[in-house]
Amino acid sequence: MSKVHVFDHPLIQHKLSIMRKTETGPKEFRELLEEISMLMVYEVTRDLPTEEVEIETPICRTKVKMLAGKKLGIVPILRAGLGMVDGISNMIPACRIGHIGLYRDPETLEPVEYYCKLPHDAQDRELLVLDPMLATGGSASDAITLIKKRGCTHIRLVNLIAAPEGIARVQKDHPDVDIYVAGLDDHLNDHGYIVPGLGDAGDRLFGTK
Repeated sequence: MSKVHVFDHPLIQHKLSIMRKTETGPKEFRELLEEISMLMVYEVTRDLPTEEVEIETPICRTKVKMLAGKKLGIVPILRAGLGMVDGISNMIPACRIGHIGLYRDPETLEPVEYYCKLPHDAQDRELLVLDPMLATGGSASDAITLIKKRGCTHIRLVNLIAAPEGIARVQKDHPDVDIYVAGLDDHLNDHGYIVPGLGDAGDRLFGTK
């Protein structure tokens, strides 16, 4: 079974609490999501392999550690996942960025695909799938399935807030994919929203309804 990593860092929790507030507007919401994403990726990438290389400093030659192995890619689930891209790419400028477009059918609550474009070498990369809200888990699970169908095998899921139902769905469908969240909330309501949550992340991010 995949692991679930819940970050309890005070900075992450403080910023997430502000995002939850009804009065937090789109500008501040976007800034906070970018900041939290930057803080989260620091922990998400903690176990990346390094290799020893020799460099020249202004003083002498020395051996140092640099990233080794697979390169990184990030794949936001449109549209709310876009809000996490800048924070992560600021920390990992060399990452490649793909996009997956899914929307949730309001009647069935099941995801419907309308777009998928990945880096040409996605199969050789460690991919971080991004979506602020892991509610039913349907969109995330389907996005991961699409990525796997394109030959990718090293995938991690990064969410701002998750519900237990979403965690269970992804673990059932993709037991090889670890999940990283800033907050694990209580449950889903009858409309499929996370409780207490923060509402619709996409609407709050872009100022739409």
